[in-house]
Amino acid sequence: MEIMSMLERGASVQVAQLAETFGVSRVTARADLDALERDGKLRRTHGGATSLSRTLTVSVQDRRVNVNAEAKRKIARRALSFVEDGDSILVDSGTTALELVRALTGHVGVTVITEDLTISDYVDRSMPNVEAIMLGGSLRKGHRYTNGPLALRTLEVLHPDKAFVTPTAYAAGRGFMTNSQEMAELKRAFLSCADKTYALMDSSKVGARSLMRFGAISEADCVIMDEDPQGVVTQDAEELGCQLILCGKPGSQN
Repeated sequence: MEIMSMLERGASVQVAQLAETFGVSRVTARADLDALERDGKLRRTHGGATSLSRTLTVSVQDRRVNVNAEAKRKIARRALSFVEDGDSILVDSGTTALELVRALTGHVGVTVITEDLTISDYVDRSMPNVEAIMLGGSLRKGHRYTNGPLALRTLEVLHPDKAFVTPTAYAAGRGFMTNSQEMAELKRAFLSCADKTYALMDSSKVGARSLMRFGAISEADCVIMDEDPQGVVTQDAEELGCQLILCGKPGSQN
């Protein structure tokens, strides 16, 4: 069955993704997933399903994959407009980054550089026209990405065309945030190693709890979001000279 094939390739699927892929209603897609769960072939999640055989491989990302899923897809589609055939792109870890890579279908000659094992595995299994380069380093248990000195050393010898960074949070007046020292160091390096740098984050990241600052908004060429309801990022972007693109509502792009 095609749904099971998609699960084998990507470890998780979403109702909206199935409805779009197969041209059916979301009600039908949910019913199909429910039937497969009753047959013991997958595990249902809020808004989708995960593979029983590969549940452990998505770990923390699996728990986040359906959080603001539609916003992440919109952000990914907008970010895709900056990727050209033949580009080398540095793609950060996270579910928004994974949506960007999934959207690369149809592009040729693209090289994806990433620390994220889920992303590199997806490229290997599902994208014959896209190459993947894995950053070295230590594997963070339960998160499926590498970091540390070896990952930083790998970046020293690479110069990608574009970098797509995914902050864990955004603090007004301070900038991009994440939760661990090792990831702060790696994301900081992401901000300075490519010709163009794009930060991808949905509106839930604004004001979210996070420990470590890794960069100012001025260090990114462009921030792509779904919405900025309180105008926090808009104000900082205007003051510090960063382009902000809001793609959540028609006519809201800057």
